[in-house]
Amino acid sequence: MTQPFELPDFYMPYPARLNPCLEEARTHSRAWARSMGMLEGSGIWEQRDLDAHDYALLCSYTHPDAPGPKLSLVTDWYVWVFFFDDHFLEVFKRSQDREGAKEYLDRLAVFMPMDLAAGFPEPANPVEAGLADLWARTVPAMSLCWRARFAESTRNLLNESLWELSNINAHRIPNPVEYIEMRRKVGGAPWSAGLVEYAAGAEVPPAVSGTRPLRVLRDTFADGVHLRNDLFSYQRETEEEGELANGVLVLETFLGCTTQEAADAVNDLLTSRLQQFENTAVTELPPLCAESGLDPRSGADLLAYVKGLQDWQSGGHEWHLRSSRYMNSRATPTTSSVLSSVLSSFLPGGPGLSAADVRPTAGNTGAARVRNVTHVPHQRVGPSRLPDFPMPFALTLSPHLASARRHTAQWADRMGMLRPVPGEPRLWDGEKLAAFDVPLCAAGMHPDATAEQLDLDSQWMAWGTYGDDYFPAVFGRRRDLAGARVCTERLAALMPLGAGPPPVLPANALERGLADLWARTAPPMGGEARLAFRTSVVEMLESWCWELANQVQHRVPDPVDYIEMRRRTFGTGLTMSLCRLGHGHRVPPEIHRSGPLRSLENAAADYACLVNDVFSYQKEIEFDGEFHNGVLVVRNFFGCDYPTALGIVHDLMTSRMHQFQHVAARELPRLYEDLGLPEEGRAVMDGYVADLRNWLSGILNWHRECRRYREEELRRPVGVPRRPGGPSGPGAPAWYAGASRG
Repeated sequence: MTQPFELPDFYMPYPARLNPCLEEARTHSRAWARSMGMLEGSGIWEQRDLDAHDYALLCSYTHPDAPGPKLSLVTDWYVWVFFFDDHFLEVFKRSQDREGAKEYLDRLAVFMPMDLAAGFPEPANPVEAGLADLWARTVPAMSLCWRARFAESTRNLLNESLWELSNINAHRIPNPVEYIEMRRKVGGAPWSAGLVEYAAGAEVPPAVSGTRPLRVLRDTFADGVHLRNDLFSYQRETEEEGELANGVLVLETFLGCTTQEAADAVNDLLTSRLQQFENTAVTELPPLCAESGLDPRSGADLLAYVKGLQDWQSGGHEWHLRSSRYMNSRATPTTSSVLSSVLSSFLPGGPGLSAADVRPTAGNTGAARVRNVTHVPHQRVGPSRLPDFPMPFALTLSPHLASARRHTAQWADRMGMLRPVPGEPRLWDGEKLAAFDVPLCAAGMHPDATAEQLDLDSQWMAWGTYGDDYFPAVFGRRRDLAGARVCTERLAALMPLGAGPPPVLPANALERGLADLWARTAPPMGGEARLAFRTSVVEMLESWCWELANQVQHRVPDPVDYIEMRRRTFGTGLTMSLCRLGHGHRVPPEIHRSGPLRSLENAAADYACLVNDVFSYQKEIEFDGEFHNGVLVVRNFFGCDYPTALGIVHDLMTSRMHQFQHVAARELPRLYEDLGLPEEGRAVMDGYVADLRNWLSGILNWHRECRRYREEELRRPVGVPRRPGGPSGPGAPAWYAGASRG
């Protein structure tokens, strides 16, 4: 059979090593699979299939230091998950039986009780029998925290198969961002990361399991595993299985390029994700351990876990080169970086360097790694080029816009945002605030708000915009990461969850603004809503510290990390929380936790963030010397010029808008049916979707009408009056009349 493309030269910075207990695991897994009914008579596999796939070899490469009994148990888990994949394909994907698939998947969840004393139902098929046996043999060695995390990742792995089936039914190929997010769940790498904890005997300490560094390590690990698998499995999935969820096919369709070009782009992205893993492990883990106060044992467990993820990457690659499941007949030998694993040299059980090919790897690391750290800031780029922006939703503005402009100007002046402060750069004056016109954005995002609500929304947005300017101006210029973190901690302390005053007194305009807004916003909220809203603000603050860290490293971020962090730096969680205040408490929690709603919100967020990146390109690249702009990230990743990068960003923005519409029209109604949501709940959700449509149209309108990103405003220093003519637009004189002119 002719290969559709030549496999690329892979970047693999960690040496692969083989567990000496391989044959023990092979023998055990054959007997176990037969005892569960997975071989002869199953209609899915016979022993020759299991032998050809050689999951014991996979696990022996991915867990080279696991003792024999643990290796055998982990191998059983992989036999089970691959059997599930093939069983689901044969029974449900080929027949496109979504209803039967949902019933089948729902039942599997009951075979993962937190307390084994609860027992299991009688298994009805080999998948259920295998899961019950594996769960009972694994969880006694692990904490309740691990059990909950592993059960969730297993449910995600199982349930997101419905997403794949729905796309096959609709003949729909996902866009790149949607694909990366959903592949993490259905691809199972987060599930594999849980088994790394078991095999290494090193649970991730609960104190850090939810932090950004651990999330990035898990996600980059997952993306590396899945993108590599997509390259090796493209031929089988597209030619034999009719699969649409493959990264090569996704990029081939999105970029309109050849299969070979798409495969090379997938490999570039795979390389970038592995290098993001390295960067996070080296630059973010040490401060996290210090700040979290981890004891030596917990710190050692964390490092052992990271090493286990590295072993999985290299071992998984070696297995793909050998397994009969994949296209690998003309694969090039693995190459490893001269700098092998930084952590392996400090941990036991990892010599193995004789197995590594340590030839220089400039070719397969690509020029992108050099471009990441050689971007020249403050390049002259000229006015931002503005394409036609897709916007299918009509704009409606609040009738209270004029008063919100006036009240926001007065509020900002009272907080001290418009006046010079000794020792700090002056950011705003009254005319800058008028040029930015954030109430116009709030009036489009929340057109049915009361006058009081619109004032509050406008002032939250003014505070967020001021903070976005404050962090790089105050901390970025002097590379003061420590100061930025102290500032973030103080701001978080100004948002107490309980009654009573905050433990610190506001000391500047940024702190006064937040303290005032929190005191007016939090009291009517319930405890859960208050915590969620506070979390969205803290995440935005921490994302600004992430930007500063990249600036200190002089580093353009990895494209996936950028997209996911951009939602936070733009404050989408904060502004969407304002949308949800009138809806969230009336909707069942499972709706807000569901994949379709997260998909809807992320698609909307990415569209809005990319709109901002297109409008702000000149401001950020030429005037601010920024490293964080979607057009720049695409330019850097593909090594292309501004117009080409802008075209790719525009296509991504368009695809995210189409995804928003697809989820609203098809996936949410299906979710309501699956959950049995009553009519009242559906009406509330319809209102929330309408709010997000207003959110999108209001943001685009604000970018078109405000002067924050126009060259004449960018060149006007703070405190210098604008040229004669004054602010333009309806209501502008009232908007800045009460502000300090400085």
